[in-house]
Amino acid sequence: MKIATYNINNINSRLDVLLRWLDEAKPDIVCLQELKCEQNKFPESKLKAAGYNAVWQGQKSWNGVAILAKSEIKELRNDLPGEDEEYTHSRYIEAFIDGIVIGCIYLPNGNPWPGPKFDYKLRWFKRLTDHAENLVNRELPVILIGDYNVMPTDLDTYKPEKYINNALFRPESKKAYKNLVDQGWTDAIRNLYPSERIYTFWDYMRGAYGRNAGLRLDHFLLNKKIAKRLSAAQVDKHVRGWEHASDHAPVWIELADPDHAEKSKKAITDTTANSPMPAIKPETKRSAAMQDVETILARAPKGKVPSKLQPMKATLVREPFNDPGWLYEIKWDGYRALAVIQDNQAELISRNSISFDQFRPIAEALGQWNVNAVIDGEIVVLGEDGKSDFSAIQNWQRRKDGQLVYNVFDILWLEGRDLRDLPLTERKAVLETILPTDETIRLSKAFNVDGIEFFHAAEKAGIEGIMAKKADSTYTAGDRSKEWLKVKVERRQEVVIGAFTRNAGTEKLFSALAIGVYEKGVLRYIGKVGTGWSEKKQKEMMSEFEPLITDICPFDVEPDVDEPSQFRPRRLGAKPFWLKPQLVCEVNIAEITSDGKVRQASFKGMRKDKDPKDVVLEVPADTTETVAKADEMLEQVRTEPNPTNAMNKDIQPEASFLDPEKDSQTVKVNGCPLTFNHLSKVYWPEDGITKRDMFNYYDQVAEYMMPYLKDRPMSLNRFPNGIHGPSFYQKNVKDKVPDCMATMPHTNDKGEAKEYLVATNKASLLWMASLGCIEINPWFSRVQSPDNPDFCIIDLDPDKQHFDQVISAALEVKKVLDAIGVKAYPKTSGSTGMHIYIPLGAKYTYDQSQMFAKIIVTLVHKQIPEFTSLERMIKNRGGKMYLDFLQNRPDATIAGVYSLRPKPGATVSMPLAWDEVKPGLTMRHFTIHNSIARLNETGDLFKGVLGEGIDLSKTIKKAQEIFR
Repeated sequence: MKIATYNINNINSRLDVLLRWLDEAKPDIVCLQELKCEQNKFPESKLKAAGYNAVWQGQKSWNGVAILAKSEIKELRNDLPGEDEEYTHSRYIEAFIDGIVIGCIYLPNGNPWPGPKFDYKLRWFKRLTDHAENLVNRELPVILIGDYNVMPTDLDTYKPEKYINNALFRPESKKAYKNLVDQGWTDAIRNLYPSERIYTFWDYMRGAYGRNAGLRLDHFLLNKKIAKRLSAAQVDKHVRGWEHASDHAPVWIELADPDHAEKSKKAITDTTANSPMPAIKPETKRSAAMQDVETILARAPKGKVPSKLQPMKATLVREPFNDPGWLYEIKWDGYRALAVIQDNQAELISRNSISFDQFRPIAEALGQWNVNAVIDGEIVVLGEDGKSDFSAIQNWQRRKDGQLVYNVFDILWLEGRDLRDLPLTERKAVLETILPTDETIRLSKAFNVDGIEFFHAAEKAGIEGIMAKKADSTYTAGDRSKEWLKVKVERRQEVVIGAFTRNAGTEKLFSALAIGVYEKGVLRYIGKVGTGWSEKKQKEMMSEFEPLITDICPFDVEPDVDEPSQFRPRRLGAKPFWLKPQLVCEVNIAEITSDGKVRQASFKGMRKDKDPKDVVLEVPADTTETVAKADEMLEQVRTEPNPTNAMNKDIQPEASFLDPEKDSQTVKVNGCPLTFNHLSKVYWPEDGITKRDMFNYYDQVAEYMMPYLKDRPMSLNRFPNGIHGPSFYQKNVKDKVPDCMATMPHTNDKGEAKEYLVATNKASLLWMASLGCIEINPWFSRVQSPDNPDFCIIDLDPDKQHFDQVISAALEVKKVLDAIGVKAYPKTSGSTGMHIYIPLGAKYTYDQSQMFAKIIVTLVHKQIPEFTSLERMIKNRGGKMYLDFLQNRPDATIAGVYSLRPKPGATVSMPLAWDEVKPGLTMRHFTIHNSIARLNETGDLFKGVLGEGIDLSKTIKKAQEIFR
């Protein structure tokens, strides 16, 4: 059940906003405040048409409250007990809905302090507290909901010092709220987000919403009878950004079915217990496991053991969630390891391709398993309570304390079959069927339970966190996937040890560790950790430190390791002993401060399985946004007409023009000798895709791509070290091109004389690729008519929108163009947006093209103003999608058709048929792996772009007639 509160701040003037949000969020019950309408002017009929019954208490001035519900409402009272002669306005209404007592509250603001309004606020609060005392211990579930006009803690305001004398933050107000909660009520938001700044209100003044200068004023208090059903809470912050919206955002909680909590607790208990058969069967038992495993395997393509073994990585998100189609597992606290089992021998490989020779008992147990397979899991040491202990695994080889276990949760390959493109449920069904009965090798089960309850059960059990995995997710090796998410009970961070420090006068081997993370190739200092080790552990660590001591500071900027802090205002005489940055450890942290430093860090253990260069700051992603992005992904492999589109397969070109055994090679292309160096260099590290793979792709796609490059000046966007390395644009190639290449002298609008490369044939394309041009950026016009573009482009550039909204915008463009008889050709950008091409036939100037594009996007913006913008400056767009018409200018370029993009997954800018432009499409549908197969089937869908072109004057005239 979804229950919400929304201070609407004048229901009749903001009714369209309210109805829009109700249609989007679909809450079951809603409490409204600040109706600002008289009793007989409440819009009951329009709310009824939207599917909501209502009870309300209207008021002409700034108060009035209402309760909306999809089901029957029985009104219990329309005011609090007791009377007050001053400021008597309607601020409380109580109703019985679906077995729950709902109290809707608007507590007076009380400003200014001191004054009679503030005194009245406290008296009103006392009336509420007295009434609440009669409700808190009832057998019925009770929730008191609404705008309390109180910020209970410092976490509830962006700037506590600003509100010291504000009635919303006065000690008297906070104490009154605390007295209320202490009766036994649960503050829902703070219960689920105990240490996060959650805001529900942003003032209209001084751009408060854009700066996130917010306050938490809207609260849910749950009595004991219903508090255990609390499963989620969220602020629909985006609604505050809608045009003419209230200064509050809607806030809602989710109540789970009464048996969910017990089910999740049971799942955790069974997973960590020693009993071999859990009472709750994992999801694979219910679904795919019932299928014939032989049938599943028959659908998997044949293939050798994957040559580039990398584990699938999960994205860290802020908080747990519950969503259909997701399974939940325990997050084990150990070493991630892939196991390759062949010919009765097994090797355990870390995520950094290091062999885990120290865990021989696991390898020996796997070697006795009479299969050839590649599996994925976590090496852990379990205590007597069945929980993994990270510190124990580090000492296991020496002490042999605890039980060494390999918790297996996935299978990639089995007996000549590549399973990575099967859904997770089917892979787990195969794994569970063949996994041996062994105390050392165990199945890590996935459960179909409420994700939020599962997380809280893990939290209470003292487990590190949980994993959430889409039930139909494929195994994307090396990728930081949004289809696998991790939610941590404690925030952990891997860090590089750059120094140890020793305080003046101490007898300890060291006092603290100076730690950092890599950012853009340099080690950045993020603070110190000074706790978490024993004296014995210090001796072990010092033995590792001593060989690495150096005079050179490894951080990009030498830090002051003795810098005073808020909690340690005096210096301790700490002296740094710099270390070569070769050691990685893991720390617990409370938070990362605004200046990028760790707070309350505690050492957890050394990480032998991590490459220091891979250690970056792990910032939790927004859960709702991440889950939405994952949910929009289609079942890619199953929906593509050709199964060779698997994103995680090694590329197998039809006719590779490069020798796979050589790392450097000179090849004649179109009679032009081209040298290709460092062919094994990885350009897409998450996917293991190399320069050789890129050259082979452009060799194959050239026949489709060259018509859109031929005779066009090129802007070279170079990525010499792959997609995560520094990049730069090069436009002037004077004296730098081979004799077999063509150039065009050109003076740009700044008066700068340049020579642009002109693409003429496949050799031009491959020479650009040899320079590290991952993406190809041609002009819109050709050398024969440099001032007259061959096409006009509408560039849909989203900000915070889902790709489905990009689709919606593209379809609006099509509607406008269809209305004026203009044929257009869409393609994915290969990044986050879409490009729509309109043929011009080189008959018009860039100015005319830009004018026409502006007319189109202006008409589109009128249709969907709620999420689009025509503002060129990002800061002025308010997070909306930019309808970019300004690309239509001389020298401007965008990623050309069939171009690769420097994005994880090696995506491709791919032409589309308009019937493919529909919700569910994503940029990852078209990659280096599947694009050639698609083109062999569809042919070139973009041919019309180079056609005769529109009659611009007739088209504009028709637009003026239709859209006048």
